[in-house]
Amino acid sequence: MGEKTLFAIALPIMLGSATVLAQAPTVQAPKPGALETYKDWTIGCDNRNRCEAVALMPEGADWPEVPLMIGVAREAGPDAATEVWISRESKGVANVSFLVDGRTVATARARDGEAKVRGPQASALAIAMARGTTMDVRAGNRSWGTPSLAGSGAALRYMDARQGRAGTMTALVATGPMGVMAVKPAPTPPVIRRAPVPSGTAPAPLWREELAKLVAFTGCAGEMRSDQTPELHRLSKTETLILVPCGSGAYNFTSVPVIATGIAGRRTFRFAPFDAAPGWLSDDKHPTLVNVGWTPEKSRLDSFAKGRGIGDCGGSEAYVWDGTRFRLVEATSMGECRGVWHWIPTWTAQVAD
Repeated sequence: MGEKTLFAIALPIMLGSATVLAQAPTVQAPKPGALETYKDWTIGCDNRNRCEAVALMPEGADWPEVPLMIGVAREAGPDAATEVWISRESKGVANVSFLVDGRTVATARARDGEAKVRGPQASALAIAMARGTTMDVRAGNRSWGTPSLAGSGAALRYMDARQGRAGTMTALVATGPMGVMAVKPAPTPPVIRRAPVPSGTAPAPLWREELAKLVAFTGCAGEMRSDQTPELHRLSKTETLILVPCGSGAYNFTSVPVIATGIAGRRTFRFAPFDAAPGWLSDDKHPTLVNVGWTPEKSRLDSFAKGRGIGDCGGSEAYVWDGTRFRLVEATSMGECRGVWHWIPTWTAQVAD
């Protein structure tokens, strides 16, 4: 419980930073979806109202030798089909059966432990799970896992409500007499126009005086190890992205993103602007990225923060540079540290060149 509480404090995914956002012209800040937990199931939806519910390890349960993950996903819109997926460590191909209360409801072919059930069979399986008491996923005569169904009905009812299906024939749980056309279409995702990063020679290394100025500017003097140095990446013809190491633990390594302008030896620094503050914030003065990755051919920054070492909780964000700021294009979250390595998407945008 202590790790979960610490994670909830340290990873305020939904919080914003007025200082960070104020550095660029006003853009409506993205609002990633929040997660809801019902007993042994948690669910989240993104800005397109695509929803996904996943089973959690029951509180106090013995950890299985090979954990099985199972989830129910569905896009928004009147014609969107249900999908049920499973994932576990396994090699090869296997025929998998899904049993609810001892009755086989669906089958699928798994490859390397991954399988998906789609269409009417998936809808029937999801409905059976919502109504059932016990579940067993089997490969031949061997059980792959017995995920808890406690809370699955409430989670899928939330999905129906969030997607505007409640009271319609398309709902999984909250069914009603209204037809397909009563369901609203999926919201249109925002389109982010990517600014290409120029190729060419790498930025000039920081001079000793510049490094001292940069470390003082970010406040990372006491957090940067002697074997760590800032990463410099070309961002535009006149700008350099600098990722400044600013603390590390057993599995999370933090960096402060800074943009430098000017000639080597006389560069000036400012904190990189974001349209949505990164999920991990040490304070309200600057953005902090975790386990950061930079992909220049995509103009993309990735941040990935684990809630604990095994990675069954945490949050991630991906940003694309649009020429003035980093724009959120993807976000995922898993707030419960209960055996789920599949984090739920909470924000999605389209990227255009």
